[in-house]
Amino acid sequence: MIALIALIAGGVTVAAIAFMNQRSFGRIPSGRRLERILRSPNYDGKQFVNQEATQMMTGRDNMAVSMLKFLFGTSDGLRPDTPLTMVRTDLRALPCRDLIVWFGHSSYLLQVDGRRILVDPALLTASPVPFVNRAFEGTTAYTPDDMPDIDCLVITHDHWDHLDYQTVCQLRSRTRRVVVPLGVGEHFEYWGFAPEQIVELDWNESASACGLTFHCTPARHFSGRGLTRNKTLWASFVIETADGKQIFIGGDGGYGAHFADIRRRFGQIRLAILENGQYNDNWNQIHTMPQQLGMAARDIGAQKVVTVHHSKYALARHRWDEPLANEQEAARQYNLPLTVLQLGVPWEF
Repeated sequence: MIALIALIAGGVTVAAIAFMNQRSFGRIPSGRRLERILRSPNYDGKQFVNQEATQMMTGRDNMAVSMLKFLFGTSDGLRPDTPLTMVRTDLRALPCRDLIVWFGHSSYLLQVDGRRILVDPALLTASPVPFVNRAFEGTTAYTPDDMPDIDCLVITHDHWDHLDYQTVCQLRSRTRRVVVPLGVGEHFEYWGFAPEQIVELDWNESASACGLTFHCTPARHFSGRGLTRNKTLWASFVIETADGKQIFIGGDGGYGAHFADIRRRFGQIRLAILENGQYNDNWNQIHTMPQQLGMAARDIGAQKVVTVHHSKYALARHRWDEPLANEQEAARQYNLPLTVLQLGVPWEF
């Protein structure tokens, strides 16, 4: 019996190691990239840290209990009862105007000054195993084959629902440049992207790519694709055009002083794309809570505001459509210039 138990335990261990060694998990930074990370003011010698003291789990449940509830728990309205409507647009024939096409969750195509910028594409899967984070019915109309040639692929952090291995690998031959936070470039090199394609930035660093300037700005979040966390940086970005137009890509993260700091640094933001959804009291410092959405939008002070991070995946236990009500309430309370994006429909800003 002891031998049988040992054999089973050994088999499970081998299977787990094999699973975690899949290429889709990426690779921990090493070599010159690690040397650069060790010099970062945002790295404490062991991991990247937020600018403000941030607690990962803020409720009664620890991470293990939260994961079990996520995998096996049930909640009313977690997923739509009927398929959502996603419009199919020919992305290769878009008018030459500044616009955004949202694909659900945090994946969207920006067209700015004639450049095509694809942000956080999770078009095929959003987890290591596809049966865990299933997309809502009706939200899978777009695949990598539908994307036009991409000038800049922007990744805000390396979580599975923002960096889909299958999607980016299928787009590799049609992507000019990749703009990522510090450390995330390791995944892309491991997956076959050329080093000269990758622009890797620490907070408060900037670089030019494809005729645009990308400013890497802070976010209040965390990172990691496997069991090891915070070896790569998470970020928001300000994209600046040659004539001074500025677009804020919020990425994921909790409310904090960085929103007001970014406004003070950059002045008038033309468009702010903010996180809205997948929040929970158990992690209220690393995602924007409903009552904080209007505060974040107020602090960033943009001429126009849209929200993402909802309407495709259920990663938290709130109703799937609750974020839609939250953004309307935030707009009313703070008099925000909010536009509600429609899935797949180009919106000119």
